[in-house]
Amino acid sequence: MYYSLNLVNFPGNLYLFFMGHDLKSDLNRIEISKSALVHNIQTFRRLVGDKILCPCVKSNAYGHGLVECGRIFLEAGADWLSVNSLYEAEALRDAGIDAPIYILGYVPLNFLQKAVDLDCRMVVYNRETVEELGRIGKKVRVHLKVETGNNRQGISVDDLVDFAKFAKTFENIELEGLSTHFANIEDTTKHDFAGKQLDRFIEACKSLDIAGIKIPIRHCANSAATILFPETHFELVRVGISAYGMWPSNETYVSFTQKQQEDSSHLKDFSLKPAFKWTSKIVQLKNVPEGEYIGYGCTYRTTRKTRVAVVGTGYYDGYDRGVSHKAHVLVKGKRAPVLGRVCMNLMMVDVSDISDVNIEDDVVLMGTDGDENISAELFADWAGTINYEVTSRVNDRIPRIVVL
Repeated sequence: MYYSLNLVNFPGNLYLFFMGHDLKSDLNRIEISKSALVHNIQTFRRLVGDKILCPCVKSNAYGHGLVECGRIFLEAGADWLSVNSLYEAEALRDAGIDAPIYILGYVPLNFLQKAVDLDCRMVVYNRETVEELGRIGKKVRVHLKVETGNNRQGISVDDLVDFAKFAKTFENIELEGLSTHFANIEDTTKHDFAGKQLDRFIEACKSLDIAGIKIPIRHCANSAATILFPETHFELVRVGISAYGMWPSNETYVSFTQKQQEDSSHLKDFSLKPAFKWTSKIVQLKNVPEGEYIGYGCTYRTTRKTRVAVVGTGYYDGYDRGVSHKAHVLVKGKRAPVLGRVCMNLMMVDVSDISDVNIEDDVVLMGTDGDENISAELFADWAGTINYEVTSRVNDRIPRIVVL
């Protein structure tokens, strides 16, 4: 279910946009900072100037809320939105969003008619897709994807001109864009491979020009490329995780700081603000004697009399079981270690050193509480993964509440 926004007066004079969620989650909630999202989009607008700014809202906007973030991004100055799947595009259209939508992922042949009816741009790299779009006969704007080194989606550089000529045989198909995707621009501070990919992309653009095939919109820049390399901006940039205030990687941040020190001209005022805060509630408090086991598998044993808070969140909600014995949560602005294994719907934390803890007190799983912060990056380190996965995997049933 995707949620509608309503302005309400909240105790303490905090104004929130609430999305009706039909009690799908009565313990967990995700707060999304509208001001942070607006800041990030406006920061990228200043960075890229009049280029088409196309933030990615796939995978429920990296866990932040598809429709909610789509609306905020467009209000803040974005031009297009990109999604992975047709159902995401349909949800945006159903919510009244009429901005250009670019589908990055594969659309099954039997759903292409729907994509065309929704006036979506689509990436194409299979002749079967082109043939079906031609059979449909209704005008559609497509973006060819050329393979430059990621070896995922894409048409080889050698086959690109023939593929483009084939697509042009269908009068209803407009070749609007040419794209590619970097394989190793985020995971390193040495960008030789990304440079080779960029060279191949430029070669692909030239080959189409020589063949007399004009493509008005070229794009290859993800978040890292948009921040670090202005030469990748072309006519459109596809900003992903950084639209939500998160850095693509530590390496990207290191490269950014180096560039900022070397040449502050285009990165002087660049900053990102995380927008994601995940909270749950305490559902039980208990005193556990020294020497008792806690949780499945008897993997944790108390070394003192322990005040345990049972929290109404588990791996079904998207709280990774892999952080068992590693993670902390925040209770009343203080860190409380996770005890034992994270369960499907519950977990246990140590609040022995935190005073005045009560049933249904808020527990911050990710985000800021007082002077303490549990970032998506820190959680990702505990889980042995990346910040992308941490927020994207938070269960869609949990309501996204947009705070001003």
